[in-house]
Amino acid sequence: MDSPGKTRSNRRSVQSETTRTVILDAAEHLMLERGYIGASLAAIAADAGVVVQTIYNSVGSKADVLAAVLERGATEPVSEAVPARENPRSAQRVPGGPRSATDIIRLLVDWCVETNVRTAALRRVVGQAAGIDADVARLEVRDSARLLHNFSETATALRDRNALRSGLSDHEAAAAIWALAHPQVYRSLVLDLDWSLGAYREWLGNTLRAALF
Repeated sequence: MDSPGKTRSNRRSVQSETTRTVILDAAEHLMLERGYIGASLAAIAADAGVVVQTIYNSVGSKADVLAAVLERGATEPVSEAVPARENPRSAQRVPGGPRSATDIIRLLVDWCVETNVRTAALRRVVGQAAGIDADVARLEVRDSARLLHNFSETATALRDRNALRSGLSDHEAAAAIWALAHPQVYRSLVLDLDWSLGAYREWLGNTLRAALF
């Protein structure tokens, strides 16, 4: 049986997480509706039913709030065994044995498509705000660097299966994945040039295989 102190601690933890979720929900709604500048912390606090200081205590600064909203969108579970965290290498691990290199690419493409669909609007907010807010500009750089790091793990997983073509280093493979699967490419092809998701998915899979195998 849990002690009264532990029970109270668990209850506070649940309440804290609930408050954070409400804040992020409000922030996402307002930032998508009004943009980063238009969604003030005061407006987010009012929408969430909290005071501004609670936002600072629970999440941090306004840039921290945007970062948390973006991270949440990028790490929500997606279909099948596509990684729930922003770590495409996780796609190699399933019950009963490792994924094949072909399966890793297929699941990577699934992850890219679904994550880009879910976060495209938020990333547009980030891109617009980065030009006027130094903290958001740094967030954009960190987000891009995290993607490259995660894709380096995918490259390692493919190397472990002897799938990378001769002469291609892990670093070069990661850079190729990063360049092809970058959210900006999705935004340009699908949102700006009106490619269908099916066309984007097929292009990404074919181009990744051609570049890596």
